[in-house]
Amino acid sequence: MRLNLENHEALVLIEFLIRFRNEEKLEIQHEAEEQILWDLCAMIEKEVPELLDEEYKKLLNSAREKVIKNETF
Repeated sequence: MRLNLENHEALVLIEFLIRFRNEEKLEIQHEAEEQILWDLCAMIEKEVPELLDEEYKKLLNSAREKVIKNETF
């Protein structure tokens, strides 16, 4: 999956993510951060057919396990 962000959108998003990484606290500090998160959610929803699958919870749990097992940091 590829997500296309404009430079200004990427800048707002990366600032939000870096702040979360450094402070370990999710907090919206500017309305642009909330907007970029909503926009990102909408972009991803279009690309994830599993959201409509009857086995969604099972698929989600499996995906979570895969993410944890492949953690490289």
